[in-house]
Amino acid sequence: MDIEEIINYCLLKPDVEQDFPFGPETIVFKIKGKIFLLLPLDSDILQFNVKCEPDRAIDLRERYSCIVAGYHMNKKHWNTVILDGSISNQLVKEMIDQSYSLVGQSRKNKKL
Repeated sequence: MDIEEIINYCLLKPDVEQDFPFGPETIVFKIKGKIFLLLPLDSDILQFNVKCEPDRAIDLRERYSCIVAGYHMNKKHWNTVILDGSISNQLVKEMIDQSYSLVGQSRKNKKL
């Protein structure tokens, strides 16, 4: 996937907002005010941060060298995905979907 595909994939999801709270070099995608994906624009290599269930986060890091603990994020709950061509677009979308669901679900739980 390229940067435009990632942006478009995120924006197709319900209730998603795009923001630049950390400056013009990082796009932040939120659901109901909570971040589910950070996408740096100033990186030489296309990469992004997504939220992940802790056990799944570790599994992905062990299986794929392009998935590492979240840069500048809680390492237990966030992964950085480096798009170097070694993982499928399907896996990229699955990680985005999971992050979106985790963050969206946590918002629903807090309202109960």
